[in-house]
Amino acid sequence: MKVIWSRRALLDVEHIRDYIAHDSPAYARPFVERLLHATRHLPQFPHSGRAMPEAKDLRIREVIYQGYRLIYRLRADTIEIVMVVHGSRDLTNPDNQPWQAPETPAK
Repeated sequence: MKVIWSRRALLDVEHIRDYIAHDSPAYARPFVERLLHATRHLPQFPHSGRAMPEAKDLRIREVIYQGYRLIYRLRADTIEIVMVVHGSRDLTNPDNQPWQAPETPAK
């Protein structure tokens, strides 16, 4: 399986990097690299992430890395990273659930 990132997820990662860089530019890039690396096992083990409690679809799963939730959707031949959010974000509100709508992957 191939991992693809939605535009939303890539923007989320950029915002996380910028937020960290505000206080520690030297720490921002390595943190983001480790965050992205947290998905490296998904092609071999696509069901390794837990099913999201907020989603009513077992194909919507997540990997947790240092308080961030990397939310992904399992498709027939790909794994789409849908969004990356801090674990404190309330995802019970339907307005905060982009996995409900189909999205065009960025890469």
